[in-house]
Amino acid sequence: MSEGRPQLVWFKRDLRISDHAPLAQAAQRGPVVGLYVYEPSQLHSAEFDACHLDFINDSLAELREALARRGCPLLIRVGECPQVLQDLHTQLGFRTLWSHEETGLEVSFARDRRVAAWCRAQGIDWHELPQCGVIRRLRSRDGWAARWEQRMSAPLVAPPEGLSTVAALRDLGEVAVRHPILGAAALGVAGAPRPEAQRGGERRGRAVLQSFLSERGVDYRRGMSSPTTGFEACSRLSAHLAWGSLSLRQVHQACEQRRAAIDEARAVGAPVDPRWPGSLQSFSSRLRWHCHFMQKLEDEPRIEFENFSHAFDGLREPGAHPERLAAWCAGRTGYPLIDACMRALHSGGWINFRMRAMLVSFAAQHLWLHWRDFAPFLARQFIDFEPGIHYSQVQMQSGTTGINAIRIYSPIKQAQDQDPEGIFIRRHVPELAAVPTAFLAQPERLPSALQQRLGVCIGRDYPAPIVEHASAYRAARERIGALRQTAQARAEAERVLARHGSRRSGLPDSERRRRPRRPDADAGAATQLTLWGDPAA
Repeated sequence: MSEGRPQLVWFKRDLRISDHAPLAQAAQRGPVVGLYVYEPSQLHSAEFDACHLDFINDSLAELREALARRGCPLLIRVGECPQVLQDLHTQLGFRTLWSHEETGLEVSFARDRRVAAWCRAQGIDWHELPQCGVIRRLRSRDGWAARWEQRMSAPLVAPPEGLSTVAALRDLGEVAVRHPILGAAALGVAGAPRPEAQRGGERRGRAVLQSFLSERGVDYRRGMSSPTTGFEACSRLSAHLAWGSLSLRQVHQACEQRRAAIDEARAVGAPVDPRWPGSLQSFSSRLRWHCHFMQKLEDEPRIEFENFSHAFDGLREPGAHPERLAAWCAGRTGYPLIDACMRALHSGGWINFRMRAMLVSFAAQHLWLHWRDFAPFLARQFIDFEPGIHYSQVQMQSGTTGINAIRIYSPIKQAQDQDPEGIFIRRHVPELAAVPTAFLAQPERLPSALQQRLGVCIGRDYPAPIVEHASAYRAARERIGALRQTAQARAEAERVLARHGSRRSGLPDSERRRRPRRPDADAGAATQLTLWGDPAA
Protein backbone atom coordinates (compact mmCIF):
# COMPACT_ATOMS: atom_id res chain seq x y z
CA MET A 1 0.00 0.00 0.00
CA SER A 2 1.36 3.40 -0.93
CA GLU A 3 2.15 5.96 1.76
CA GLY A 4 -0.62 8.46 2.39
CA ARG A 5 -2.47 10.23 5.13
CA PRO A 6 -2.94 7.91 8.11
CA GLN A 7 -6.29 6.42 8.99
CA LEU A 8 -6.72 6.75 12.76
CA VAL A 9 -8.66 3.86 14.35
CA TRP A 10 -9.92 4.75 17.82
CA PHE A 11 -10.42 1.66 19.98
CA LYS A 12 -12.87 1.97 22.87
CA ARG A 13 -15.01 -0.98 23.99
CA ASP A 14 -13.93 -3.06 21.00
CA LEU A 15 -10.47 -4.35 21.93
CA ARG A 16 -9.91 -6.94 19.19
CA ILE A 17 -8.83 -7.26 15.57
CA SER A 18 -11.36 -9.89 14.44
CA ASP A 19 -14.78 -8.77 13.21
CA HIS A 20 -13.68 -5.15 13.57
CA ALA A 21 -15.21 -3.22 10.67
CA PRO A 22 -13.57 0.17 11.39
CA LEU A 23 -10.11 -1.42 11.36
CA ALA A 24 -10.78 -3.36 8.17
CA GLN A 25 -12.29 -0.42 6.32
CA ALA A 26 -9.52 1.92 7.44
CA ALA A 27 -6.94 -0.55 6.12
CA GLN A 28 -8.54 -0.33 2.69
CA ARG A 29 -8.11 3.44 2.63
CA GLY A 30 -4.51 3.94 3.71
CA PRO A 31 -1.88 3.32 6.39
CA VAL A 32 -3.45 2.67 9.78
CA VAL A 33 -2.61 3.96 13.23
CA GLY A 34 -4.46 2.52 16.22
CA LEU A 35 -5.30 4.62 19.28
CA TYR A 36 -6.48 3.89 22.80
CA VAL A 37 -6.99 6.72 25.28
CA TYR A 38 -7.05 6.46 29.06
CA GLU A 39 -9.58 9.23 29.67
CA PRO A 40 -9.68 10.57 33.24
CA SER A 41 -13.36 11.47 32.91
CA GLN A 42 -14.17 7.84 32.10
CA LEU A 43 -11.72 6.27 34.56
CA HIS A 44 -13.00 8.35 37.45
CA SER A 45 -16.71 7.99 36.74
CA ALA A 46 -18.82 6.55 39.55
CA GLU A 47 -19.27 3.25 37.69
CA PHE A 48 -15.62 2.52 36.86
CA ASP A 49 -13.38 0.23 38.91
CA ALA A 50 -9.87 -1.15 38.85
CA CYS A 51 -11.27 -4.56 37.86
CA HIS A 52 -12.50 -2.99 34.62
CA LEU A 53 -9.08 -1.50 34.00
CA ASP A 54 -7.36 -4.84 34.60
CA PHE A 55 -9.57 -6.52 32.01
CA ILE A 56 -9.02 -3.66 29.57
CA ASN A 57 -5.26 -3.82 30.03
CA ASP A 58 -5.18 -7.57 29.38
CA SER A 59 -7.02 -6.90 26.14
CA LEU A 60 -4.82 -3.93 25.23
CA ALA A 61 -1.65 -5.97 25.61
CA GLU A 62 -2.91 -8.62 23.21
CA LEU A 63 -4.35 -6.04 20.82
CA ARG A 64 -1.06 -4.17 20.62
CA GLU A 65 0.82 -7.39 19.84
CA ALA A 66 -1.69 -8.42 17.19
CA LEU A 67 -1.53 -5.04 15.47
CA ALA A 68 2.27 -4.92 15.67
CA ARG A 69 2.52 -8.28 13.88
CA ARG A 70 0.57 -6.67 11.05
CA GLY A 71 2.77 -3.59 10.93
CA CYS A 72 0.36 -1.26 12.73
CA PRO A 73 1.22 0.62 15.93
CA LEU A 74 -1.23 1.07 18.78
CA LEU A 75 -0.71 4.47 20.34
CA ILE A 76 -1.73 4.67 24.00
CA ARG A 77 -2.38 8.09 25.44
CA VAL A 78 -3.61 9.62 28.70
CA GLY A 79 -5.89 12.63 28.43
CA GLU A 80 -9.28 13.86 27.34
CA CYS A 81 -10.64 13.66 23.86
CA PRO A 82 -10.61 15.74 21.74
CA GLN A 83 -7.33 17.21 23.07
CA VAL A 84 -5.54 13.91 22.43
CA LEU A 85 -6.94 13.90 18.90
CA GLN A 86 -5.82 17.49 18.39
CA ASP A 87 -2.27 16.61 19.43
CA LEU A 88 -2.18 13.61 17.11
CA HIS A 89 -3.69 15.65 14.31
CA THR A 90 -0.82 18.11 14.66
CA GLN A 91 1.76 15.30 14.74
CA LEU A 92 0.36 12.95 12.10
CA GLY A 93 -1.92 15.06 9.94
CA PHE A 94 -4.67 12.44 9.82
CA ARG A 95 -7.91 13.43 8.11
CA THR A 96 -10.04 10.38 8.88
CA LEU A 97 -11.12 8.91 12.22
CA TRP A 98 -12.67 5.46 12.56
CA SER A 99 -14.45 3.90 15.52
CA HIS A 100 -17.37 1.78 16.58
CA GLU A 101 -20.55 3.33 17.91
CA GLU A 102 -20.82 3.18 21.68
CA THR A 103 -23.95 3.06 23.82
CA GLY A 104 -22.57 4.18 27.13
CA LEU A 105 -23.01 6.45 30.09
CA GLU A 106 -23.64 10.18 29.85
CA VAL A 107 -19.92 10.76 30.40
CA SER A 108 -19.05 8.86 27.21
CA PHE A 109 -22.00 10.32 25.30
CA ALA A 110 -20.81 13.84 26.19
CA ARG A 111 -17.28 12.90 25.16
CA ASP A 112 -18.53 11.69 21.78
CA ARG A 113 -20.43 14.94 21.24
CA ARG A 114 -17.23 16.88 21.91
CA VAL A 115 -15.29 14.68 19.50
CA ALA A 116 -17.96 15.16 16.84
CA ALA A 117 -17.79 18.94 17.25
CA TRP A 118 -13.99 18.86 17.03
CA CYS A 119 -14.10 16.74 13.88
CA ARG A 120 -16.52 19.16 12.23
CA ALA A 121 -14.34 22.12 13.15
CA GLN A 122 -11.20 20.45 11.80
CA GLY A 123 -12.77 18.96 8.69
CA ILE A 124 -12.11 15.41 9.93
CA ASP A 125 -14.26 12.60 8.56
CA TRP A 126 -15.39 10.49 11.51
CA HIS A 127 -16.80 7.11 10.52
CA GLU A 128 -18.75 5.45 13.36
CA LEU A 129 -19.85 1.92 12.54
CA PRO A 130 -22.31 -0.28 14.46
CA GLN A 131 -20.81 -2.98 16.65
CA CYS A 132 -23.87 -5.00 17.70
CA GLY A 133 -27.62 -4.93 17.20
CA VAL A 134 -28.22 -1.50 18.71
CA ILE A 135 -29.63 0.92 16.13
CA ARG A 136 -28.87 4.64 16.24
CA ARG A 137 -31.71 7.12 15.88
CA LEU A 138 -34.32 4.36 15.98
CA ARG A 139 -37.83 5.73 15.52
CA SER A 140 -39.81 2.61 16.33
CA ARG A 141 -39.17 -0.85 17.76
CA ASP A 142 -41.32 -2.34 15.00
CA GLY A 143 -39.07 -4.48 12.83
CA TRP A 144 -36.16 -4.23 15.27
CA ALA A 145 -35.79 -8.01 15.67
CA ALA A 146 -35.46 -8.52 11.93
CA ARG A 147 -32.78 -5.83 11.70
CA TRP A 148 -30.92 -7.47 14.60
CA GLU A 149 -31.00 -10.80 12.78
CA GLN A 150 -29.74 -9.18 9.60
CA ARG A 151 -26.76 -7.62 11.35
CA MET A 152 -25.87 -10.74 13.30
CA SER A 153 -26.07 -12.93 10.18
CA ALA A 154 -23.77 -10.72 8.09
CA PRO A 155 -20.35 -12.22 7.32
CA LEU A 156 -17.68 -11.76 9.97
CA VAL A 157 -15.03 -9.18 9.09
CA ALA A 158 -11.61 -10.77 8.73
CA PRO A 159 -8.68 -9.00 10.42
CA PRO A 160 -6.60 -7.10 7.85
CA GLU A 161 -3.11 -8.32 7.08
CA GLY A 162 0.00 -6.34 6.16
CA LEU A 163 -0.97 -2.94 7.54
CA SER A 164 1.51 -0.33 6.38
CA THR A 165 3.59 1.89 8.66
CA VAL A 166 3.02 5.62 8.77
CA ALA A 167 6.23 7.51 8.06
CA ALA A 168 5.23 10.34 10.40
CA LEU A 169 5.42 7.94 13.35
CA ARG A 170 9.19 7.79 13.01
CA ASP A 171 9.35 11.44 13.97
CA LEU A 172 7.48 10.79 17.24
CA GLY A 173 10.20 8.58 18.68
CA GLU A 174 10.04 5.19 20.38
CA VAL A 175 8.74 6.53 23.71
CA ALA A 176 5.75 8.24 22.12
CA VAL A 177 4.89 5.21 20.01
CA ARG A 178 5.46 2.60 22.75
CA HIS A 179 3.65 4.35 25.57
CA PRO A 180 3.25 1.83 28.42
CA ILE A 181 0.04 0.18 29.44
CA LEU A 182 -0.84 1.77 32.78
CA GLY A 183 -2.30 0.19 35.88
CA ALA A 184 -4.73 1.45 38.48
CA ALA A 185 -2.10 3.06 40.71
CA ALA A 186 -0.57 5.06 37.87
CA LEU A 187 -3.97 6.27 36.69
CA GLY A 188 -5.47 6.88 40.13
CA VAL A 189 -8.27 4.36 39.64
CA ALA A 190 -9.84 3.07 42.84
CA GLY A 191 -10.74 -0.54 43.51
CA ALA A 192 -9.69 -3.45 45.68
CA PRO A 193 -7.92 -6.48 44.18
CA ARG A 194 -10.22 -9.23 42.91
CA PRO A 195 -8.16 -12.43 43.01
CA GLU A 196 -10.77 -14.52 41.20
CA ALA A 197 -11.58 -12.05 38.42
CA GLN A 198 -11.64 -13.12 34.78
CA ARG A 199 -8.76 -12.10 32.52
CA GLY A 200 -9.28 -10.22 29.29
CA GLY A 201 -8.02 -10.58 25.74
CA GLU A 202 -9.21 -11.96 22.43
CA ARG A 203 -7.48 -15.34 22.81
CA ARG A 204 -9.00 -15.89 26.24
CA GLY A 205 -12.40 -14.87 24.91
CA ARG A 206 -12.24 -17.43 22.11
CA ALA A 207 -11.17 -20.10 24.59
CA VAL A 208 -14.12 -19.31 26.89
CA LEU A 209 -16.50 -19.43 23.92
CA GLN A 210 -15.10 -22.76 22.77
CA SER A 211 -15.32 -24.35 26.21
CA PHE A 212 -18.91 -23.19 26.61
CA LEU A 213 -20.15 -24.43 23.24
CA SER A 214 -18.28 -27.73 23.41
CA GLU A 215 -18.58 -28.69 27.08
CA ARG A 216 -19.80 -26.31 29.79
CA GLY A 217 -22.95 -25.14 28.05
CA VAL A 218 -24.63 -28.54 28.02
CA ASP A 219 -26.33 -27.83 31.36
CA TYR A 220 -26.87 -24.11 30.71
CA ARG A 221 -30.67 -24.13 30.86
CA ARG A 222 -30.83 -26.02 34.14
CA GLY A 223 -27.67 -24.75 35.82
CA MET A 224 -27.73 -21.01 35.15
CA SER A 225 -29.98 -20.03 38.06
CA SER A 226 -27.95 -21.40 40.96
CA PRO A 227 -24.71 -19.82 42.20
CA THR A 228 -23.40 -23.31 42.90
CA THR A 229 -23.62 -24.32 39.22
CA GLY A 230 -23.77 -20.99 37.39
CA PHE A 231 -20.06 -20.30 37.42
CA GLU A 232 -19.54 -23.31 35.13
CA ALA A 233 -22.89 -23.63 33.37
CA CYS A 234 -23.14 -19.97 32.35
CA SER A 235 -21.23 -18.77 29.32
CA ARG A 236 -18.90 -16.39 31.18
CA LEU A 237 -18.64 -14.39 27.94
CA SER A 238 -20.19 -11.23 29.35
CA ALA A 239 -16.96 -9.38 30.15
CA HIS A 240 -15.55 -10.19 26.72
CA LEU A 241 -18.70 -8.77 25.13
CA ALA A 242 -18.76 -5.73 27.40
CA TRP A 243 -15.18 -4.70 26.63
CA GLY A 244 -15.15 -5.99 23.07
CA SER A 245 -12.53 -8.73 23.07
CA LEU A 246 -15.26 -10.69 21.27
CA SER A 247 -18.08 -9.34 19.13
CA LEU A 248 -21.68 -10.34 19.68
CA ARG A 249 -21.81 -11.46 16.05
CA GLN A 250 -18.90 -13.86 16.60
CA VAL A 251 -20.70 -15.40 19.55
CA HIS A 252 -24.06 -15.55 17.77
CA GLN A 253 -22.65 -17.23 14.68
CA ALA A 254 -20.60 -19.71 16.70
CA CYS A 255 -23.74 -20.62 18.63
CA GLU A 256 -25.77 -21.07 15.45
CA GLN A 257 -23.05 -23.25 13.92
CA ARG A 258 -23.06 -25.43 17.02
CA ARG A 259 -26.85 -25.72 16.92
CA ALA A 260 -26.71 -26.73 13.26
CA ALA A 261 -24.03 -29.33 13.96
CA ILE A 262 -26.15 -30.83 16.75
CA ASP A 263 -29.22 -30.93 14.50
CA GLU A 264 -27.21 -32.71 11.80
CA ALA A 265 -25.86 -35.22 14.29
CA ARG A 266 -29.34 -35.98 15.60
CA ALA A 267 -30.69 -36.34 12.07
CA VAL A 268 -28.28 -39.19 11.32
CA GLY A 269 -28.76 -40.84 14.69
CA ALA A 270 -25.43 -39.85 16.21
CA PRO A 271 -25.38 -39.69 20.02
CA VAL A 272 -26.11 -36.19 21.33
CA ASP A 273 -26.69 -35.19 24.93
CA PRO A 274 -30.41 -34.30 25.01
CA ARG A 275 -29.70 -31.20 27.09
CA TRP A 276 -27.81 -29.43 24.29
CA PRO A 277 -30.71 -28.23 22.06
CA GLY A 278 -32.62 -26.57 24.88
CA SER A 279 -29.54 -25.03 26.42
CA LEU A 280 -28.37 -23.51 23.14
CA GLN A 281 -31.86 -22.24 22.37
CA SER A 282 -31.94 -20.48 25.73
CA PHE A 283 -28.48 -19.03 25.18
CA SER A 284 -29.37 -17.79 21.69
CA SER A 285 -32.44 -15.99 23.07
CA ARG A 286 -30.32 -14.16 25.60
CA LEU A 287 -28.01 -12.81 22.93
CA ARG A 288 -31.00 -11.07 21.39
CA TRP A 289 -32.14 -9.65 24.72
CA HIS A 290 -28.63 -8.30 25.29
CA CYS A 291 -29.11 -5.73 22.53
CA HIS A 292 -32.78 -5.22 23.39
CA PHE A 293 -31.77 -3.75 26.74
CA MET A 294 -28.87 -1.74 25.36
CA GLN A 295 -31.30 -0.23 22.86
CA LYS A 296 -33.32 1.21 25.75
CA LEU A 297 -30.39 3.37 26.90
CA GLU A 298 -29.56 4.30 23.30
CA ASP A 299 -33.12 5.50 22.76
CA GLU A 300 -33.52 7.25 26.11
CA PRO A 301 -30.19 8.15 27.76
CA ARG A 302 -31.96 9.81 30.69
CA ILE A 303 -32.70 6.39 32.26
CA GLU A 304 -29.19 6.47 33.71
CA PHE A 305 -30.49 9.17 36.06
CA GLU A 306 -34.30 9.14 35.94
CA ASN A 307 -37.07 6.59 36.33
CA PHE A 308 -38.38 5.03 33.13
CA SER A 309 -41.87 5.92 34.36
CA HIS A 310 -42.26 9.39 35.80
CA ALA A 311 -45.21 8.08 37.80
CA PHE A 312 -42.65 6.57 40.18
CA ASP A 313 -40.79 9.81 40.79
CA GLY A 314 -40.71 10.34 44.54
CA LEU A 315 -41.41 6.68 45.35
CA ARG A 316 -38.10 6.40 47.19
CA GLU A 317 -36.04 9.19 48.68
CA PRO A 318 -32.44 9.45 47.42
CA GLY A 319 -29.89 9.21 50.20
CA ALA A 320 -32.25 7.50 52.65
CA HIS A 321 -31.08 4.66 54.92
CA PRO A 322 -27.29 5.05 54.52
CA GLU A 323 -26.69 2.39 57.17
CA ARG A 324 -28.69 -0.12 55.13
CA LEU A 325 -26.76 0.76 51.99
CA ALA A 326 -23.43 0.32 53.80
CA ALA A 327 -24.44 -3.11 55.12
CA TRP A 328 -25.62 -4.23 51.68
CA CYS A 329 -22.39 -3.06 50.02
CA ALA A 330 -20.27 -4.84 52.64
CA GLY A 331 -22.20 -8.11 52.46
CA ARG A 332 -23.39 -7.86 56.05
CA THR A 333 -27.18 -7.70 55.86
CA GLY A 334 -27.89 -10.76 57.99
CA TYR A 335 -29.29 -12.63 54.98
CA PRO A 336 -26.67 -15.28 54.12
CA LEU A 337 -27.35 -15.66 50.40
CA ILE A 338 -27.44 -11.89 49.87
CA ASP A 339 -24.14 -11.53 51.70
CA ALA A 340 -22.54 -14.50 49.93
CA CYS A 341 -23.42 -13.05 46.53
CA MET A 342 -22.03 -9.63 47.40
CA ARG A 343 -18.81 -11.11 48.75
CA ALA A 344 -18.47 -13.27 45.63
CA LEU A 345 -18.60 -10.06 43.61
CA HIS A 346 -15.93 -8.56 45.84
CA SER A 347 -13.58 -11.45 45.06
CA GLY A 348 -14.38 -12.18 41.43
CA GLY A 349 -16.59 -9.49 39.89
CA TRP A 350 -19.21 -11.92 38.60
CA ILE A 351 -22.38 -13.66 39.77
CA ASN A 352 -25.17 -15.28 37.78
CA PHE A 353 -28.24 -13.35 36.67
CA ARG A 354 -30.79 -14.62 39.17
CA MET A 355 -28.51 -13.68 42.03
CA ARG A 356 -27.92 -10.22 40.52
CA ALA A 357 -31.66 -9.71 40.27
CA MET A 358 -32.06 -10.85 43.87
CA LEU A 359 -29.37 -8.44 45.09
CA VAL A 360 -31.06 -5.48 43.41
CA SER A 361 -34.56 -6.52 44.40
CA PHE A 362 -33.43 -6.81 48.02
CA ALA A 363 -31.77 -3.37 47.96
CA ALA A 364 -34.76 -1.67 46.35
CA GLN A 365 -37.68 -3.52 47.90
CA HIS A 366 -36.53 -4.82 51.28
CA LEU A 367 -34.14 -1.99 52.14
CA TRP A 368 -36.20 0.60 50.20
CA LEU A 369 -33.12 2.22 48.68
CA HIS A 370 -33.31 4.48 45.64
CA TRP A 371 -31.69 2.71 42.70
CA ARG A 372 -29.45 5.70 42.00
CA ASP A 373 -27.86 5.19 45.42
CA PHE A 374 -26.70 1.63 44.78
CA ALA A 375 -26.49 1.26 40.99
CA PRO A 376 -23.02 2.88 40.59
CA PHE A 377 -21.58 0.74 43.39
CA LEU A 378 -22.96 -2.40 41.78
CA ALA A 379 -21.57 -1.35 38.41
CA ARG A 380 -18.11 -1.22 39.98
CA GLN A 381 -18.52 -4.77 41.23
CA PHE A 382 -19.49 -6.18 37.83
CA ILE A 383 -16.42 -6.83 35.71
CA ASP A 384 -18.87 -7.15 32.80
CA PHE A 385 -20.57 -3.78 33.40
CA GLU A 386 -22.62 -2.86 30.33
CA PRO A 387 -24.46 0.46 30.91
CA GLY A 388 -27.60 -0.23 28.89
CA ILE A 389 -28.20 -3.61 30.46
CA HIS A 390 -27.24 -2.42 33.92
CA TYR A 391 -29.56 0.55 34.25
CA SER A 392 -32.45 -1.17 32.51
CA GLN A 393 -32.21 -4.14 34.85
CA VAL A 394 -31.69 -2.04 37.98
CA GLN A 395 -34.89 -0.18 37.21
CA MET A 396 -36.76 -3.34 36.31
CA GLN A 397 -35.93 -4.98 39.63
CA SER A 398 -36.67 -1.72 41.47
CA GLY A 399 -40.16 -1.58 39.96
CA THR A 400 -39.74 1.82 38.29
CA THR A 401 -40.24 0.84 34.64
CA GLY A 402 -44.01 0.78 35.10
CA ILE A 403 -44.44 -2.11 32.64
CA ASN A 404 -42.73 -5.02 34.37
CA ALA A 405 -44.12 -7.45 36.91
CA ILE A 406 -43.24 -6.59 40.50
CA ARG A 407 -40.63 -9.15 41.47
CA ILE A 408 -39.56 -9.28 45.09
CA TYR A 409 -37.24 -12.19 45.74
CA SER A 410 -37.29 -13.91 49.11
CA PRO A 411 -33.62 -14.25 50.10
CA ILE A 412 -34.66 -17.08 52.42
CA LYS A 413 -36.44 -19.12 49.76
CA GLN A 414 -33.71 -18.42 47.21
CA ALA A 415 -31.12 -19.77 49.63
CA GLN A 416 -33.18 -22.92 50.15
CA ASP A 417 -33.85 -23.39 46.43
CA GLN A 418 -30.56 -22.33 44.84
CA ASP A 419 -28.06 -23.37 47.50
CA PRO A 420 -29.86 -26.19 49.32
CA GLU A 421 -26.69 -27.72 50.76
CA GLY A 422 -25.16 -24.37 51.68
CA ILE A 423 -22.05 -24.88 49.56
CA PHE A 424 -22.00 -21.36 48.14
CA ILE A 425 -22.93 -19.65 51.41
CA ARG A 426 -20.29 -21.49 53.43
CA ARG A 427 -17.62 -20.63 50.90
CA HIS A 428 -18.28 -16.89 50.89
CA VAL A 429 -19.61 -16.42 54.43
CA PRO A 430 -17.13 -18.57 56.35
CA GLU A 431 -18.32 -17.32 59.74
CA LEU A 432 -21.42 -19.47 59.13
CA ALA A 433 -19.50 -22.59 58.12
CA ALA A 434 -20.45 -24.46 61.30
CA VAL A 435 -24.17 -23.64 61.09
CA PRO A 436 -26.31 -26.71 60.31
CA THR A 437 -27.84 -26.64 56.84
CA ALA A 438 -31.35 -26.58 58.26
CA PHE A 439 -30.63 -23.16 59.80
CA LEU A 440 -28.31 -21.73 57.15
CA ALA A 441 -30.92 -19.66 55.30
CA GLN A 442 -32.01 -18.10 58.62
CA PRO A 443 -29.17 -18.45 61.13
CA GLU A 444 -30.94 -16.10 63.55
CA ARG A 445 -33.29 -19.02 64.25
CA LEU A 446 -30.47 -20.97 65.88
CA PRO A 447 -31.23 -21.55 69.57
CA SER A 448 -28.90 -19.58 71.83
CA ALA A 449 -27.43 -22.71 73.36
CA LEU A 450 -26.59 -24.09 69.92
CA GLN A 451 -25.03 -20.77 68.90
CA GLN A 452 -22.74 -20.95 71.91
CA ARG A 453 -21.82 -24.57 71.24
CA LEU A 454 -21.04 -23.83 67.58
CA GLY A 455 -19.16 -20.62 68.38
CA VAL A 456 -21.44 -18.55 66.13
CA CYS A 457 -23.17 -15.73 67.95
CA ILE A 458 -25.75 -13.95 65.75
CA GLY A 459 -25.37 -10.24 66.32
CA ARG A 460 -21.69 -10.60 67.17
CA ASP A 461 -20.02 -12.97 64.69
CA TYR A 462 -22.65 -12.44 62.00
CA PRO A 463 -25.32 -9.72 61.91
CA ALA A 464 -28.96 -10.28 62.64
CA PRO A 465 -31.29 -9.54 59.68
CA ILE A 466 -31.18 -5.84 58.90
CA VAL A 467 -34.92 -5.82 58.13
CA GLU A 468 -37.70 -8.33 58.70
CA HIS A 469 -38.48 -10.08 55.41
CA ALA A 470 -42.25 -10.46 55.61
CA SER A 471 -43.03 -6.90 56.67
CA ALA A 472 -40.59 -5.39 54.16
CA TYR A 473 -42.09 -7.53 51.41
CA ARG A 474 -45.65 -6.46 52.22
CA ALA A 475 -44.75 -2.78 52.48
CA ALA A 476 -42.99 -2.75 49.11
CA ARG A 477 -45.81 -4.54 47.28
CA GLU A 478 -48.44 -2.27 48.78
CA ARG A 479 -46.58 0.94 47.92
CA ILE A 480 -45.75 -0.04 44.36
CA GLY A 481 -49.06 -1.77 43.74
CA ALA A 482 -51.07 1.26 44.82
CA LEU A 483 -49.03 3.58 42.64
CA ARG A 484 -49.44 1.37 39.58
CA GLN A 485 -53.22 1.74 39.80
CA THR A 486 -53.12 5.52 39.27
CA ALA A 487 -54.09 7.11 35.98
CA GLN A 488 -50.63 8.63 35.61
CA ALA A 489 -48.98 5.22 36.04
CA ARG A 490 -51.23 3.64 33.42
CA ALA A 491 -50.54 6.43 30.95
CA GLU A 492 -46.81 6.23 31.57
CA ALA A 493 -46.90 2.45 31.13
CA GLU A 494 -48.41 2.90 27.67
CA ARG A 495 -45.69 5.40 26.75
CA VAL A 496 -42.84 3.23 28.06
CA LEU A 497 -44.17 0.09 26.40
CA ALA A 498 -44.64 1.83 23.06
CA ARG A 499 -41.07 3.10 23.12
CA HIS A 500 -39.18 0.25 24.73
CA GLY A 501 -41.33 -2.88 24.67
CA SER A 502 -40.27 -5.92 22.70
CA ARG A 503 -42.07 -6.59 19.41
CA ARG A 504 -42.52 -10.35 19.39
CA SER A 505 -45.40 -10.44 16.94
CA GLY A 506 -43.96 -8.02 14.42
CA LEU A 507 -47.37 -6.34 14.24
CA PRO A 508 -47.87 -2.58 14.59
CA ASP A 509 -48.79 -1.35 18.06
CA SER A 510 -52.39 -0.77 17.07
CA GLU A 511 -52.77 -4.36 15.89
CA ARG A 512 -51.09 -5.83 18.92
CA ARG A 513 -53.28 -3.89 21.34
CA ARG A 514 -56.41 -5.41 19.79
CA ARG A 515 -55.28 -8.85 20.90
CA PRO A 516 -55.47 -10.03 24.50
CA ARG A 517 -52.17 -10.38 26.25
CA ARG A 518 -50.95 -11.16 29.71
CA PRO A 519 -50.24 -8.18 31.97
CA ASP A 520 -46.61 -7.07 31.97
CA ALA A 521 -45.84 -9.16 28.90
CA ASP A 522 -42.57 -7.38 28.22
CA ALA A 523 -41.47 -7.76 31.78
CA GLY A 524 -42.03 -11.39 32.46
CA ALA A 525 -40.06 -12.54 29.47
CA ALA A 526 -37.36 -9.97 30.01
CA THR A 527 -36.77 -11.10 33.54
CA GLN A 528 -36.40 -14.67 32.35
CA LEU A 529 -34.55 -14.02 29.11
CA THR A 530 -32.08 -11.31 29.93
CA LEU A 531 -28.70 -11.67 31.39
CA TRP A 532 -27.44 -8.84 33.34
CA GLY A 533 -24.13 -7.71 32.18
CA ASP A 534 -23.82 -11.28 31.11
CA PRO A 535 -26.34 -11.41 28.29
CA ALA A 536 -25.45 -15.01 28.15
CA ALA A 537 -24.92 -15.69 31.80
